[in-house]
Parts: sequence; C-alpha cells; structure tokens
Amino acid sequence: MKNWRKLAQAACAVALIGSTATAFAAAKAPVAKAPGKIPVILDTDMVDLFDDGVAMLILATSPKVDLKGITIVIGNSWVEEGVASAIRHLEGIGRTDIPVMAGNNKPTRPGRIENIQAEKKRWGRGHDSHLGAAGHPQPVSWQETYREWYKAEPTIGPKGEDASDFIIRTIKENPHKVVVVGIGTGGNIAKALEKDPSIAPLAKEIVYMAGAFLHAGNVMPTAEFNVWLDPEAAKKEYRGAWPKQTFFPLDVCENQRINYKDFLQLEKRVKNPVFKDMWERHYQTPLFRNDPKFENYIWDVLAAAYVIDPSIITKEVFMPVDVNDTYSLSYGETLAFAGPGPEGSQKAHIVQEVDRKKIWHMLFETFDKLK
Repeated sequence: MKNWRKLAQAACAVALIGSTATAFAAAKAPVAKAPGKIPVILDTDMVDLFDDGVAMLILATSPKVDLKGITIVIGNSWVEEGVASAIRHLEGIGRTDIPVMAGNNKPTRPGRIENIQAEKKRWGRGHDSHLGAAGHPQPVSWQETYREWYKAEPTIGPKGEDASDFIIRTIKENPHKVVVVGIGTGGNIAKALEKDPSIAPLAKEIVYMAGAFLHAGNVMPTAEFNVWLDPEAAKKEYRGAWPKQTFFPLDVCENQRINYKDFLQLEKRVKNPVFKDMWERHYQTPLFRNDPKFENYIWDVLAAAYVIDPSIITKEVFMPVDVNDTYSLSYGETLAFAGPGPEGSQKAHIVQEVDRKKIWHMLFETFDKLK
C-alpha cells in the first residue's frame, strides 16, 4: 500500500512539473499578433456619394483600414469642388482627423480642356456624355463651393501639403505597407513618381478604377473617362515599378449596376442629415424615382471594396498594360497585350468579374453607419 502511495505521489509530481513546464513554455512563446489595419491613400476626383464619395465612406468607416489621407485631383470635379466634397463627407461621419490634400488641377496636355469639344467632333464619342470638370467653369475657391452646395461653414480645411508630397511622404514612412487607391485621373500619382520614382516599389499595391482593356470606352469609343482626361499622367502611373497593380476597368464596372431595388434599400438607410441632403441632390435620385427601370453604375466602389475584401474578385487576367498618349483617334485608350508589352510597360491584374453579393453586403453595412 505504501509503495502504491509513493508511486502515485511520484506521478503527481511528474505531472505537476510537466504542466508547469508547459505553462512556462506557453508564457515564453511569442503571441500571434492580430493583423493591423491596412494603411491606405485615397487619390480621388471626388463627388458627393456615388461613386467616389461612397468609395471614401467604405474606406473611412472600415475597421480594417487606416485611411491616411485623401488626395484630390481633377476629373469628375475641379479640385476646389473635390476638396469641398471630401471635407463634407468627413464631417458627416465625424472623421475630420483624416487629412485632405489638394493636388493637380489640370490635364498634362496644354489647352486640353479648351479643345475637348473639338476632339469629340473629330474623333467621336462613347455612350456617356460626361465631361466632368471639362464641362463647367472652374470655381473661385473650395470655400465658396462648400458654402454654395451645403449652405453651411466648413469646420476644417485642406492641409497645406501638396497631394504629391503627401503621397511620397506617407509611402516612405510606411514602407511596403501602403495601398494606394487611385479612382481619379492620374495627375497626383504621376507627379509623385516624377519627384521620387522610388516610392513605387516601396508601396504594397496600387488599385485603380480606370481603363477599358477588353471592353469599349465610355466617354470616347475606345477611352474610359479617368484615363481619357489625362492620358499622359495615366501612362506614367501605370509604368511605375509597383509591386502589384490591380485595375477595375469598365470591363467589370459596366457589368456591376445599381437598380431600383438597390436604390430603395440604400435610401431607407440614410438618416444622417448631411448624407440625406446629398442623397436628395444626387443626379441619380430623380432618375430612379421617375423610372423604376433606370439603372446606373457603381464604378469606384469596386476598388474600395477590394481593399477590404480581395475575395470579391472572381475572375481576372494578368497582362502587360499601357496607354495611348498619342494625340489621335484613340487618345486615352488603355491597352492590354497578349504577349510582351512595349518597353517600360508593366504587368497588371485586370479584373473581369466580381462577387456582387459580397459587394452589396459591404455597401449596406456602410450605409447602415450613415445615421
């Protein structure tokens, strides 16, 4: 009996030593860190709500994203208008801590805006008559635009730093981590690359809503708006030595639409007076209300959604890409090559299909926050 007790005591001692050693080893073992937020720069030709504004709201309200700043470029709007719009969105969600920087406010080609109507007569037009900033006069200031549009006084203003300098600095301060989301024309990013080409390989990825590779153009027979307004800047952008380039071109964007049912589902979620006002003034609102068969596109939303959930992509191709910057019939056309591309061109992921269900789930979640 005594021997049995001694054996039992010895076994307990061994077990205790073993459990203590295991606990000590567990305490010494490195603890797996939760994945950090994705640092993002949003470069945008901002408009209220769809499509740039909603893309910004997706990124600014996501717990997965650290939106480092918003850089404004000419495109859908003049920079003055884009700054006013970005600031109003940030005020609406209480994120005035996110800086806004004004950037490039003219296309690279001299006299481009003045000659656009002549270009369209000479080279044709696509199914979309949109001219963006080229279709109306440049505002006097962002402050005047803000007061005119929102009938209020802004609580913050843009930072004094040029958009291109902010892009350079942010990438260098966060090497191999920053995702650049370019949903406007390419002027700010091209300018940053001209100043410091080393930033491209220091970024993690650049994501565009731009181009029409295996698809027709929209504003011109062969050209998509963001590229068409400044083809020279786009070419410099796409030839940068980025570790990864991902395009959401018209190939996929014109297959992803918002219909009347979607419109109603979003509308009932908008309670915040800032966004309710934008919703009422948005160009598509009366179109949906007057015609339930009307449909529209969500363009830039796809690029923002991808940053948060890359699994939204269900089909893509990987090809060398380039831009036609020769002032000619196909000026602004984006090109994808089945074989090797021209010297200086880079390979890119060209998205062809996405998971609509995942994207709209993300949209509804974002709009649920606009209270």
